[in-house]
Formats: sequence, structure tokens, C-alpha cells
Amino acid sequence: MRKFPILMLLFVALATTTFAQNKDAIVGKWLNPSGEGQIEIYKKGDKYYGKLAWLKEPNLNGKPKVDAKNPTASLQTRPLLNLEILKDFVYDDGKWTDGTIYDPKSGKTYSCNISLKGADVMTVRGYIGISLLGRSESFKRVK
Repeated sequence: MRKFPILMLLFVALATTTFAQNKDAIVGKWLNPSGEGQIEIYKKGDKYYGKLAWLKEPNLNGKPKVDAKNPTASLQTRPLLNLEILKDFVYDDGKWTDGTIYDPKSGKTYSCNISLKGADVMTVRGYIGISLLGRSESFKRVK
């Protein structure tokens, strides 16, 4: 009978350790669905961010592609490579929530949530207002 409390304590300790490791499970490089780019997700403080770390075609007419669709004129000349497009995600119960995603193809920023399907597939859902009004895309981990 004394083994049961010890086993229960061991299980709780292992579950807590696994839970703590899951928070950083999205950290790394991810290939977008079209294969045109990779996002590198990293942690700053308690929040998660992502930047365009690789582009299949980083140049246009021999010059680096820029954020030409940005609604702020002063930002339209910044390079797309290394542009931070995922911002301010917090880990909450197996998901990363309350962040934003910037779409350089349209110049728009959307609310966003991220979840994982296994270790190597990440689902990114951008939306306006409520999560039901949005679009999801699956990214694959770069190894």
C-alpha cells in the first residue's frame, strides 16, 4: 500500500517535467505550406516570436525583397528576410495564443493561435475577431 503514494508522486513529478518542456516545443525552424519560406520561432522572456529565416527566392531583380505591401510607408523598404512576422505568443494549456501574425503578401496583421500536431507539424491559425473567422495552415519542422 505504501508504494501507491510513491508511484503517484513520481507520476506527478514526471508529468510536471513533461509539461514544462512542452512550452518550448514550437521553438525551431518551420517550412511554410508552399515551401517558399521558413519561419524561425524563438523565445524572448515568456513570449514566443517568429521571423522569416529563409526565402526560396530572397531577391527580386537582383535586390533583396522588401516589405512593399506594408501600410506604413516608412516600413516598406525593410527587407523581408529576418522580418519578425509572429509576435507576442504565450503558452496556455498546450497551445500558443494571444499572438499576431503579419502577412507580408497583403501587408495585414491578424490575431493568431498556434498548436502542434505531433512534434513535426505546426498549425497556425490567423483570424479577425474570433478564431472561427480565419484560416489555418500547417507548417513542417525543418530538421
